[in-house]
Amino acid sequence: MTTVALLSGNEAIARGAWEAGVDFATGYAGTPSTEILEVLATLPGPRCQWSVNEKVALEVGAGASWAGARVLVTMKHVGVNVAADPLFTLSYTGVRGGLVLVTADDPQQFSSQNEQDNRNYARFAKVPMLEPADSQEARDFTLRAFALSEEHDTPVMLRTVTRLSHAKGRVSFGERVASPVEKRFVREPEKLVMVPAHGIRRHRVVEERTRRLAELAETTDLTREIAGEEGQPGIIAAGVAYQYAREAFPKASFLKLGMTWPLPRRRIEAFAARHRRVIVVEELDPFIEEQVRSWGIAVEGAAARSLVGELNPTLVAEAWGGESSPALAACPADLPGRPPVLCPGCPHRGIFSLLKARRVVVSGDIGCYTLAALPPLAALDTCLCMGASLGVAHGVERALPPSERRQVVAVIGDSTFFHSGLTPLVDLVYNRAHTLTIVLDNRTTAMTGRQQHPGTGRTLAGETTPEISIAALGRAMGIPDVVETDAYDLPGLAGALDRLLAAPGPALLVNRGPCVLLTRKPHGAVLRVDETKCDGCRRCIVVACPALSLTGEGREARAVVDAALCTGCGVCAAHCDRAAFVAAGEGGR
Repeated sequence: MTTVALLSGNEAIARGAWEAGVDFATGYAGTPSTEILEVLATLPGPRCQWSVNEKVALEVGAGASWAGARVLVTMKHVGVNVAADPLFTLSYTGVRGGLVLVTADDPQQFSSQNEQDNRNYARFAKVPMLEPADSQEARDFTLRAFALSEEHDTPVMLRTVTRLSHAKGRVSFGERVASPVEKRFVREPEKLVMVPAHGIRRHRVVEERTRRLAELAETTDLTREIAGEEGQPGIIAAGVAYQYAREAFPKASFLKLGMTWPLPRRRIEAFAARHRRVIVVEELDPFIEEQVRSWGIAVEGAAARSLVGELNPTLVAEAWGGESSPALAACPADLPGRPPVLCPGCPHRGIFSLLKARRVVVSGDIGCYTLAALPPLAALDTCLCMGASLGVAHGVERALPPSERRQVVAVIGDSTFFHSGLTPLVDLVYNRAHTLTIVLDNRTTAMTGRQQHPGTGRTLAGETTPEISIAALGRAMGIPDVVETDAYDLPGLAGALDRLLAAPGPALLVNRGPCVLLTRKPHGAVLRVDETKCDGCRRCIVVACPALSLTGEGREARAVVDAALCTGCGVCAAHCDRAAFVAAGEGGR
């Protein structure tokens, strides 16, 4: 029975995987991919779980596939960097049950540290890449990807982008089918044990597979032509870039690519030969354009556009002379900015205000707390990638003279610590570094929507599981100073911080306070400002709480608390020398 619903791209991928009979799904939460697993976990049948990082997710997925399961592995684009090690060898071993790796790319960097184009990974790892353009194709291509994976003994990459992951469209879908692959492990050392003698033989298999996939690309209905009017340009596009181009060039002919690696050379040559003007429309890297040019085909492409950020129909029209979108033209371009900021009552705010006051070098990581880098808090000095804060702090400390080594601090969230903070912590203990590591333990993976992790005591399915203690891990590694603090007890936190900064050797501070979005309850009494005590010094404003603002000008300026936002955490009050913050009910107010 066919059913129709309005689904986001992520929901459609989950639906497609479920219909394909997926047995097992895993990944690491990362915008814009997170909802795929969360939706799939609500459907009956497949086992879904979060992994501690993307590399582990793909390795677990490989094992399940080799035992005959159909497997979905999800991650955001930078997660593929973490998973690249197993991915490149998994291309050699191949699969048994179909294995689909979703890479959710983020043009425009809505929530990412870079803007990389993961189509390059498909070519580099020599695995097929499918690119849906809407929610219906997200469902359809996911189904096809599992079949393609088993038919050609290869992992298959499915690329979405933020605009597709979160936009909704009409989707027709059907019933779940059972996976055709028998669940059993078959011993095949020459296929699954990648010692050099086996690897060199499997490399030949990979090259032959690439040749067969290139032939498939010439005939597959994943790629299709849309005829336009005579004299109009011919446009080659894939994914959401195709949608933008269709809107900007409604009369043009299109070669819409569903598989962007390998590319269908003969189809592209034939399409280009029928058009005097050929344009390649794609976001970020000139991935298709460079390959087409290498075949001697003259096309217009990246020279007319920016390589930075998302495209849209207006940008496509401006770049290549199409029709401007009335809808986008109606949008005002001067909307006020809304900078991201830590939530009111966030447990991270207090520790950053203390670190800033101590003028130490703070090596930051990926998570909500990265927002502490922004003014007026401005308490982070570096941020590279997931789990890098410890290694970077270790490196900075190694380069400084002994008198300054203790002034370097690494901060990392609890979920990020389990993702990739354990090994650099082992490294700095082993190498006798003097770095103070601070784990900001808010009991969840907050930035992506409050997912579970090994420290929460719950799985993705809501099952109770052992709650792994970060402090106990630190002690087991041999760290002499391990301290646990209450994130809202600023005097206690300040004392622990000063003691650990003065102590020699590696130290670990686990600063615990649940994410305010987990509890959604005031931490204490809602505060107000006693105007007779406030002198407008602005010390409270520096903690960057959205509940705080100033009213009045110059010497008349006074702090004001928005009672609708205040959670009573008391961080602002702790920074006030005049005791101007009082409970909202005090003093007749």
